[in-house]
Amino acid sequence: MEGVFSADYSGAVHYVVLGVGLFTLGSQMAIVVLLHGLLVLVFTIRILLRDDLSPPARLAWFIVLNVVPYFGVVVYFLFGEIDIGKRAQKRHDEVFDEITDGAWNYMGSKGASRKLIEPAYRQAFLYASSINGFHTVAGNAAELMADGSASIKRIVEDIDAATDHVHVLYYIWLEDNTGRTLAEALIRAAQRGVTCRAMADGLGSRALIKSALWRRMRDAGVQVAVALPLKRPLWVILTSRIDLRNHRKITVIDGRITYCGSRNSADPEFLPKAKYAPWVDIMMRFTGPVVAQNQLLFASDWMQATGERLDRFKLVFEPETGGFPAQVMGVGPTERRGATPQLFSNLIASAQQELILSTPYFVPDATVLEALCAAAHRGVTVTLIYPRRNDSWIVAAVSHSYYHRLLGAGCFIHEYRDGLLHAKTLTIDGKVSLIGSTNLDLRSFDLNYENNILLYDEATTQSIVMRQLEYLERSNNVTLSSVLAWPFYRNVWNNVIATFGPVL
Repeated sequence: MEGVFSADYSGAVHYVVLGVGLFTLGSQMAIVVLLHGLLVLVFTIRILLRDDLSPPARLAWFIVLNVVPYFGVVVYFLFGEIDIGKRAQKRHDEVFDEITDGAWNYMGSKGASRKLIEPAYRQAFLYASSINGFHTVAGNAAELMADGSASIKRIVEDIDAATDHVHVLYYIWLEDNTGRTLAEALIRAAQRGVTCRAMADGLGSRALIKSALWRRMRDAGVQVAVALPLKRPLWVILTSRIDLRNHRKITVIDGRITYCGSRNSADPEFLPKAKYAPWVDIMMRFTGPVVAQNQLLFASDWMQATGERLDRFKLVFEPETGGFPAQVMGVGPTERRGATPQLFSNLIASAQQELILSTPYFVPDATVLEALCAAAHRGVTVTLIYPRRNDSWIVAAVSHSYYHRLLGAGCFIHEYRDGLLHAKTLTIDGKVSLIGSTNLDLRSFDLNYENNILLYDEATTQSIVMRQLEYLERSNNVTLSSVLAWPFYRNVWNNVIATFGPVL
């Protein structure tokens, strides 16, 4: 009897233990499911509470959170919200208040575009003025640089002739031939007593900032600063976004000369991504009152990074005889949301006969896409030029997803085949031009600090159009029939990537 009792007892214990284990496992699974549900619910509510998200962006985040919830939560935490941080936003507002109060007469006068700009294009200039207070100023002149070699040669000549100050800011500044040449010119200028301020983005120019060349510049008397530094990346991740960058390319010399365009301080061979070379850029040399506006835009970044006051900067207002109207447009995560796509939409809507646009990265929001299609539908010749090979497979797929829609509306698409076309240009009716650092993608629309110059002048615009026509000569025409012949899996791939475009 004792053996039977022991066996029964052991079996009972076994089932009890098994039952307890199953109950515990079930409880753990219930807790995991509960936490999973709470996590998704919290982030879903957060997305629903945001009024700055477009419906496509909100839908894209819902898909990510439900398909890959844990990965999606991490991605949303890191990249979901455009917030540069309360301290940075407060400092930015203080800087622009100081600029507005102390240099309003260099920013142009409200309503000047009503006298200077033809009625068909006036509203676009007025809208640009509303972004950060730079209004249309008359008396400007511009010269289009022939190529990258001519650009750096002319910049160095101007720096070597500088007598008061030189200010430079670049998103990417490499320690290659172009980067060293620029640095050596600044060193020479500083050594002869010219005030030199050099600024580079903390991510795009991270190698240079850590280099001996950067230290040589500083030791020679060049004042150096880092835009959006990465000294405390964990803190940046917790309080802001690590991919909010200063994408600007600004050079100002003695307050009388400025350069604006798409070129970083890097060789066309662009060694970090040499297989896509050459990188084809465009740069213009400006004189006139618009230089003071670019000076103020540089000053805003420098003041933000260093704490210096505006009175340390020399401002010059020297109109060129017979010069044309122009204005600076600066955007970034501290400006109002949607400013850039709304500006492009205004410009596109103003086109009467012809619009030519070149950009390396085409990831438009609905505002810009619809404006381009609408322009083509009403008879405007809309010509779009992109690189045939893009250094971003994501951007390439998203761009291709729009080809059918654009071509169906009557737009003309050309793909540049002789390198990576990096020039960001927009010309309208041979009269209006926008040139600068802004791409037609969501990064330039929402995340990056960008600088551009908007101008109204037939001669200057025609010089840019001639450059655009050179791009077209080196491009392949994309037809609607060729897009319709793409295999189905390519269309599926492009559209899947485009679905997640708002969160990329």
